[in-house]
Amino acid sequence: MSLSRFSPAIHSSRRWFSASPSVLAGHNKWSKIKTKKGVLDAQRSAIFGKANRDIVVAIRNGGSDNPDKNIALAAVLKRVKAQGVPKENIETAIAKAMRGKDAGGQQHLVYEALAYNTVGIIIECLTDNTNRTLHNVRSILTSHGARFAPVHYMFKREGHVRVALANGDDEGLDLAVDKALTAGASDFDDSVDEDPNRKQLTVTVFSFAAKKFLTRSTQFICPPQDLTSVTDAAVKFGTGCELISSELVYSPQSDDAPDLDEETKSKVAELVEELEEDDDTMRVWTSLPSE
Repeated sequence: MSLSRFSPAIHSSRRWFSASPSVLAGHNKWSKIKTKKGVLDAQRSAIFGKANRDIVVAIRNGGSDNPDKNIALAAVLKRVKAQGVPKENIETAIAKAMRGKDAGGQQHLVYEALAYNTVGIIIECLTDNTNRTLHNVRSILTSHGARFAPVHYMFKREGHVRVALANGDDEGLDLAVDKALTAGASDFDDSVDEDPNRKQLTVTVFSFAAKKFLTRSTQFICPPQDLTSVTDAAVKFGTGCELISSELVYSPQSDDAPDLDEETKSKVAELVEELEEDDDTMRVWTSLPSE
């Protein structure tokens, strides 16, 4: 029997093996593309979710869906549009917030919980179905070993107004501080941070060229009832400030952080993230001081 009769099979095997690396390489490339796309989709989802919550909170605190009458809403809309949030998403969030203002519309709920025996958590929700929201929040808490518990004593209710102006504009800062304190602010926290998303800051007195630069971020703290007046005072009257946010918050009652290891801190962060992902959640606050 001639060996030549088997040569086609031998050639076929060689072609099969030589083709394998290309198939696997293509599969690996597609896997990387899918992984990258998944990360980008998750980031977009997080941005859209935060935009929805911020719009609802701004309307609830400011009392109007008209940005000309609600400067906190105007600031939120400016930011989320720059982030590429679709128009329909913005309109849906506004409609949700306005339904909550109508009689018989959505209800504002506040849940208190305790995680890892030391961390207080407050969850603010806006919902048209209290049973669904209660079930969702309880399920998330239980899955992370947390539970409903009275923790209100760990927090204090405050108004926080955060503004930005050009670093070095001490005159503008002094004017803003003076106006805000007169309007009811009890304290302020001044720091310098670099905002890579703010390419240009146009202020009342100065106009800076479009480039990356340092801005001063200042936060005014006030009683809840003075939030609107402090917000107006901080960004008007020629102070040159750009409003970043204005809202009512639950701040930790104490600046002393509980003794938590890094693993527990990470678990708390995961719990907060999952709570925020629920469609009915507006805000999640913890008793942990900001780092």
